[in-house]
Amino acid sequence: MLELVFWIAAGLLVYTHVGYPALLRLLARPERRPRAPGALPSVSLTVAAHDEEEVIGRRVENALALDYPRERLELIVSSDGSTDATVERAREAGADLVLDLPRGGKVRAQDAAVERARGEIVAFSDANAYWEPDALRALVAQFGDSGVGYVCGQLRFVDAAGANMEGLYWRYELWIRSLESRLAGVTGGNGAIYAVRKDDYIVVDPRMGHDLSFPFNMVKRGRRPVYEPHALATEKMVPTIEGEFARKRRMMAHGWLIVLRGGLLSPRGYGPLYAFEIFSHRVLRYLSPFLHLVALGANVALVGEGPLYAVTFAIQLALLAGALVGVRVARYYILMMASLAAGLWDWLRAGTPAEWEKAEGTR
Repeated sequence: MLELVFWIAAGLLVYTHVGYPALLRLLARPERRPRAPGALPSVSLTVAAHDEEEVIGRRVENALALDYPRERLELIVSSDGSTDATVERAREAGADLVLDLPRGGKVRAQDAAVERARGEIVAFSDANAYWEPDALRALVAQFGDSGVGYVCGQLRFVDAAGANMEGLYWRYELWIRSLESRLAGVTGGNGAIYAVRKDDYIVVDPRMGHDLSFPFNMVKRGRRPVYEPHALATEKMVPTIEGEFARKRRMMAHGWLIVLRGGLLSPRGYGPLYAFEIFSHRVLRYLSPFLHLVALGANVALVGEGPLYAVTFAIQLALLAGALVGVRVARYYILMMASLAAGLWDWLRAGTPAEWEKAEGTR
């Protein structure tokens, strides 16, 4: 029985991290460039902000410099209970509409912006994310396909000097996202750069972010969520791996609510390929820290049962030792696995607040 438990846990870990991407690579359709809409649609670009006086002016200037007809672009800054000069600086920088709202959380600030938006397409960004000039055109091009309801772009992380700081793990995640997009649709996005048709916008629980809740809900409504790698945004990276752990932990306190209460686990509305993606990428990935603990515990009990178990135990110890001595990939992986479990603990212990706090060092 111990051997069975060990091999099931170890097999699921290998499958979700290695086998699933390999299967995606075999199943995914060849990449096709989207056909742009005949006429560029009107777009409302919304930026939700809380106490972002340091960066909001630059963010507005960046948005207004996009290669998109100005008469077709509306820029909305939605201030979520800011106590600093965010509202004033957004207006001074030239935002078309600045909403000065009471504190209600990022999602409610986005909801308020969408209610006032005039565009056919509503795009979303963070206050500390900066888009390349052609990013909006690339996002909008995907809506030339009438079946597409959600498009997320590519986020690249940089340091304070602007150097590309993408790590191996993030590149791996983006590769999986591109393959999922070519199969049945992405299972997650990012808050720095994404867009939906206004008619397809979904009002979700304010404790649930759009990044995880929008893609699967679009599928349930008969729309396809896709990834557009040519729509590029940059954001300053959290300066330490420990800081990234804290950021991921906060994100997963919201993520577990979506998984367990938000409908992600309900297969109704999924086709078989999207259900395959959800199980392989989301369910097994979020269970990974617990699968690691089961595999390690069973392996400890099996070490004396033969040389194979001594080898598997040594591999697990090497991963842990690498994280402890500072091997970057090993440390990042272990802390990201730990953030999944810590986020679950935070949600079970204290619930999930609607409000959000900006990550330190990313402005």
